Amino acid sequence: MEGAWMNRNPQLGARTAVRELVMRLCCLALVIAVLPGSGQPRSDEPVAEPAITAILAAFDRYDVVGIPAGHGLKDLDDLILTLIRNPAFWNKVNDIEIECGNSLYQDVLDRYTSGADVPFREVQKVWRNATQPPCGLSGFYEQIVPLVRAINQKLPREKALRVLGGDPPFDWDQIKNAEDLHKAVLSLRRDTNIASVIEKEVLARHRKALTLMGTFHLVHGVGALTLYEGKYPNSTFVISELGAFGTNLTDLSKSPFAAWPIPALARIKGTWLGKLDLSKFLPPPMIVDQECNPHADFPGPLRKPVEELFDAVLYLGPQDLRLWEKVPADIVLDTDYMKERRRRAALSGSPTLAVQTPDGLDRQIFERAENPLFKIDAPLLSAADFEQAVRDCRERKRQPPPK
Repeated sequence: MEGAWMNRNPQLGARTAVRELVMRLCCLALVIAVLPGSGQPRSDEPVAEPAITAILAAFDRYDVVGIPAGHGLKDLDDLILTLIRNPAFWNKVNDIEIECGNSLYQDVLDRYTSGADVPFREVQKVWRNATQPPCGLSGFYEQIVPLVRAINQKLPREKALRVLGGDPPFDWDQIKNAEDLHKAVLSLRRDTNIASVIEKEVLARHRKALTLMGTFHLVHGVGALTLYEGKYPNSTFVISELGAFGTNLTDLSKSPFAAWPIPALARIKGTWLGKLDLSKFLPPPMIVDQECNPHADFPGPLRKPVEELFDAVLYLGPQDLRLWEKVPADIVLDTDYMKERRRRAALSGSPTLAVQTPDGLDRQIFERAENPLFKIDAPLLSAADFEQAVRDCRERKRQPPPK
């Protein structure tokens, strides 16, 4: 019936024939696109999206989104600050967990970010008194915590953002000598504390959190995630920065990211990028294994394709043109705090902490001024540091397991 009608309308029949031809050509083009050597995008090519939009969209499916932060990469810190200032973030997220947040001061942190009259010098203890010395030199935390306070002043109390300290409670005022420090460090369980905060303050309360941690603390199957992912599967979306990958290209037009937006986020599961191993992104760390033997390598759980470790990567622009975060002048000129840092460095006895002394810090500042471009180098540990790490390992093995 339809065919007879078309035969009585030759012009319409011709149009239909043209339309069918176009559809067949489109189908042929799709077939050619997936053929090897066709010059078209590979089927395993990662799809890059504008980073802020993609990160916000991840909260529609996941309760926790993890991003590395506060480790000297200015471009990444700037992206996170931009993300948090986006009003869409306030509508989706409840908490921000920071690695450089001493949970001993959680009450101070809560009162300050809620708008209470808390002196900033008291709030600074949150990151300056963390267990990791570099935290106290980062201007990122001096910005993000006051930023959250300012945002909360615009929000109803029930929508206020909360900043959570992920670092174990650690009281530097009680550390009087090297023995005190040694015992305190041996008792630290940083991944346990990070995971406990996520589980108790976020997941158990049906809240959503942005978690800002170093790469090795927040990867699937390793570290903090292993302590709660069994109970809360598929709850966490892990984002990594590209690290050292692609930093050796002299011709940016040949970069696999040349056409990506800046900044961009791309999921890596099932892509050629996800099939790479971690050594393409980061140099192997100097570690002491379970038998207390030191060597340079990734531990076993990290020796796998990166798509099994994290879910997406961030591209912040040409890899060789990223910038170091500067050490703020207010930190360097704080004589009392610098004196306290010297005391802590002396107690540790670690040669690599010499950079935390005034002379070492001055050298670092001048070197960063002369070389502001961010580079990832293999961690360099002295022989003394390795010997101390081995001794600590052996002492931990002699101690009874925690109850």
